[in-house]
Amino acid sequence: MTLRRLSKNRDAGLTFLTAMLFGVVTFKLPQFASLQSLHGILDDTAILVLLALAQMFVILTRGVDLSVAANVALTGMIAALLNQAHPNVPVVAIVLVSILCGTLLGAINGVLVWRLKIPPIVVTLGTMAIYRGLVYVASGGTWVTSNKMSSEFQQWVREEFLGLTTLSWLAILGVVAGGVLLRMTRTGRRLYAVGSSPSAAAYVGIDTGRMQFVAFTLAGAIAGLCGYLWVARFAVAYTEVAQGFELTVIAACVIGGVSIAGGVGTITGVVLGCLFLGIIRNALPLIGVSPFWQMAISGAVIVGAVIVNARTQSVTRQHIMEDTR
Repeated sequence: MTLRRLSKNRDAGLTFLTAMLFGVVTFKLPQFASLQSLHGILDDTAILVLLALAQMFVILTRGVDLSVAANVALTGMIAALLNQAHPNVPVVAIVLVSILCGTLLGAINGVLVWRLKIPPIVVTLGTMAIYRGLVYVASGGTWVTSNKMSSEFQQWVREEFLGLTTLSWLAILGVVAGGVLLRMTRTGRRLYAVGSSPSAAAYVGIDTGRMQFVAFTLAGAIAGLCGYLWVARFAVAYTEVAQGFELTVIAACVIGGVSIAGGVGTITGVVLGCLFLGIIRNALPLIGVSPFWQMAISGAVIVGAVIVNARTQSVTRQHIMEDTR
């Protein structure tokens, strides 16, 4: 059995579990399957999907980005402050500024990992604290609320086209672009190669450090975009924006089958992982599950996903060994 087939089987299993979860909730709350509810789930999951794709690029190279949510908070605050000071600046320009700022923050992580050979978890743990501190420095500890934001700034993410909001369309475009990058470009193949076997990748001339830099920079750019999307959608920017959300993002990747050991993962799996978490987050409060049980259920799902991932990798290694005999 090949790794691709194992991934497809795992994605099929996660699809079944997600559909079963949706069916159980819908059976108890029929309105959960309404068109309005589905649109709400898609909007609620859109930012998670984008950030999970960003995290996937990093994890594929045997890294992890703990600063991704802090990047969102800082770039979101910059976008909100820019709009507050210059409300006539076009929204597209503000979005570009957010992306550029996020790209810079991601590149800083990448350079530290690439040039100084510092473990990614150590680098991003440090930059997470730095970026969070810069949010406070930039804002002076104050909030930028909806009454200080222009209507265009808030409305752009809510504009609808063919029944879906800009926020949802951006998530869809991100999934398509991510799939093209990973499956049809040399960069995507190299990301997998570096995570699968750094020594083998280096042997064929791939600079593993450079590819980690590319992954962190891509992740930063996506986080920068999500910074604007977050503050515009929720119409508020403050120092604790997306606090702890990096753990949810990593959980979505793990549930979706992205191996924390690197080199394994699919876009489809990540999207399914995000939808699974999205349904849980939206459904559990509606059926009266307490916040404490919500945390326990989410934690159990993550532990289960890690166990399945470990089992899948074990089976993969076994088949590889059998094929090489």
